[in-house]
Amino acid sequence: MKSPLPVRDGVNATRLRLPEDGPWSTALDYILDRFDHVDPEGMGRRFDRGEVVALGGEALTRSTPLGEHTFVWYYRELPVEERLPVELSVLHRDDHLLVVDKPHFLPTTPGGRYVAESALVRLRVELGLPDLIPMHRLDRMTAGVLMFSVNPDTRGAYQLLFENRRIRKEYRAVAAVRPELRLETEPLEVRSRIVKSRTYLLAQEVEGPANTLTTISLLDRTGEGAEERGLYRLQPHTGKTHQLRLHMASLGLGIINDPFYPVLLPQAPDDYSRPLQLLAHSIAFTDPLSGTDRRFESGLGLAGFSRDHAPRVSPESHGDPSGRESVRW
Repeated sequence: MKSPLPVRDGVNATRLRLPEDGPWSTALDYILDRFDHVDPEGMGRRFDRGEVVALGGEALTRSTPLGEHTFVWYYRELPVEERLPVELSVLHRDDHLLVVDKPHFLPTTPGGRYVAESALVRLRVELGLPDLIPMHRLDRMTAGVLMFSVNPDTRGAYQLLFENRRIRKEYRAVAAVRPELRLETEPLEVRSRIVKSRTYLLAQEVEGPANTLTTISLLDRTGEGAEERGLYRLQPHTGKTHQLRLHMASLGLGIINDPFYPVLLPQAPDDYSRPLQLLAHSIAFTDPLSGTDRRFESGLGLAGFSRDHAPRVSPESHGDPSGRESVRW
């Protein structure tokens, strides 16, 4: 259902389903009972201002009977948020797509204590694009290429690319090195069944048919002994939550600065000097509108691996059909 209220300050109006009946005389009575932390008079004034509306745009009043409308929309009263000390950069913008480099620590969409401080809301406000929506998501702790739809009329064509898995994504990660895996010369396909519950923080690998697939290869190494680190190429062929982090950990290659895998660390404030060493490096696809091949590459780096190193393994050995690799770590 399309919201009858426009985006305000970069944030969509919230939709609420009302019960058909119950011990409440009016829609306002139900809302006050459900959200008992809300100031009753303040909520009443929002009804008076016409800020609570039904599907057709009709404004509800304090006396609108319960059961007259099934869905209503309203604007949440948002807390003041401290701006996160990270910035987005635009990689590409046209009439249909916006592609950005999302920094570590910034969520893709509003959620929890982050609303204004999300990539979506920041971009809507700063670029004046109220219809903007993300085509996919990155974890808050993951940086890199993030693609948005600008034009609602062409959005469906790009959404089908993701639904039909016609998007080619590559990530970079920094982790320890296990020479016995021979990932420099023999990329490894990791398959497993991953489940993620809304009530539990971590994703888990369980018995059963595989629903995830990641190709992992080692591009470069630096350091010696216990200090040796590797720069890995990760190619996800599926898109389960925390798939890459879990697959790396399952190989004994937990990504540097990962507070979840392989061991869940106690919750702590964000340490901006220690970002998760995982980067959405590139995204490629055949444009459904023009038929041209498009590829967008991140300009961000991973501090856990020196920028001065070049890959020791040629792109050809990792299945790059062009035989070329533009590396910007």
